[in-house]
Amino acid sequence: MTHDSQPAPGEFDLETFLPYLLNQAAEATSKSFQASYKAAYGMTRTQWRVLANLGKFGAMTARDICTISHIEKTKVSRAVATLETDGLLTRATSPHDRRAEILSLTAQGSAVFQELGHRAIAYDVALRRGLGGELACKLDAMLRQLIIHSGDFADDAD
Repeated sequence: MTHDSQPAPGEFDLETFLPYLLNQAAEATSKSFQASYKAAYGMTRTQWRVLANLGKFGAMTARDICTISHIEKTKVSRAVATLETDGLLTRATSPHDRRAEILSLTAQGSAVFQELGHRAIAYDVALRRGLGGELACKLDAMLRQLIIHSGDFADDAD
């Protein structure tokens, strides 16, 4: 291993692999915020993500949520069933595709989304404050660049 945290040529070190580090950071911050919605509503991470997508984007299909959130279909299906049982969302047959269901938040679901949205904002502010303003802005910009250009790097890996 070299001193600049990069593996020596031909040596793979998972702990310096950028995708691994990004995943670890995402998991750590996601689990930290999860404590808030789990304590308040008993929600899983997938349930929160389904609720958040419906709250932000409005009515959509489970397939749309899978695409936007990169969550497996079975996890979304289970989350939708629980959120429906809890009275937070409803399903309606799509007028364009009888096989698809349009998911929408109920009034109660919208209220929960608003309350958890305020908690999410507070969490984000605290996280950014902990990083410091300059570092938080740089990290935000770098992550957005990774999202935009992630497909560009696959060609270099071959």
